[in-house]
Amino acid sequence: MSPAAALARSADAVPPLTPDGDEAREWAKRELADPVYDIAEPTPFDRIARAIGDFIQSILSPDVSGGWASAFAVVAAVVVVVVIVAAFLVWGMPRASRRAARASPVILGEAEVRSAAQLRAEAERHARAGEWDAAVVLRFRSLVRGCLERGVVDTPPGATVHAFARAASRAFPDLADELEAAAVAFDDVRYLRRPGTAETYRLVAATEDAVTRARPGRKAAPVPAVPA
Repeated sequence: MSPAAALARSADAVPPLTPDGDEAREWAKRELADPVYDIAEPTPFDRIARAIGDFIQSILSPDVSGGWASAFAVVAAVVVVVVIVAAFLVWGMPRASRRAARASPVILGEAEVRSAAQLRAEAERHARAGEWDAAVVLRFRSLVRGCLERGVVDTPPGATVHAFARAASRAFPDLADELEAAAVAFDDVRYLRRPGTAETYRLVAATEDAVTRARPGRKAAPVPAVPA
């Protein structure tokens, strides 16, 4: 074989570096079939987000002409109002709840995180053991906590027991005498160090039971921090 023939044969065995049109399309098709290119494709979420964005842009677009412009403006205004109201309902109420939660643990100048039911159960436990001082104090604190939970009395941290009794009497006028007597019993045991008795405990317990059953005539009666 001549040198020229051998060179021609070796050239035929090597694919051309510059393919023709059909071969280039085939190469491109095989390359794009690689799964790595699927990552660049938009996901269904991307398509939905884009559609929503296009819709909002079309509503707010100043290019809308004719009667549709005013209709779109009304729709946009309604959407804004709904969003504002929803934000108030979602984020406005928890702030009020947090303020109430900060105020409620302070009862008659002392921190108290137990509920009325828990205080009542603890008072009953002390009463069964004949520990009347603790029973009287806890049962009256249960009375105060119950009024706070029902929202019928609002007591600041510095409120005294008699100030609470007067405020509760405005919410429960028919029980004014019982509330004052219970406040005196609590004051005697808690501050004057007079011994509690079974009779004193029954008086406070009966008052709390009556208040629990009664329907308040006025809600959120304020209690002055320093009584007049």
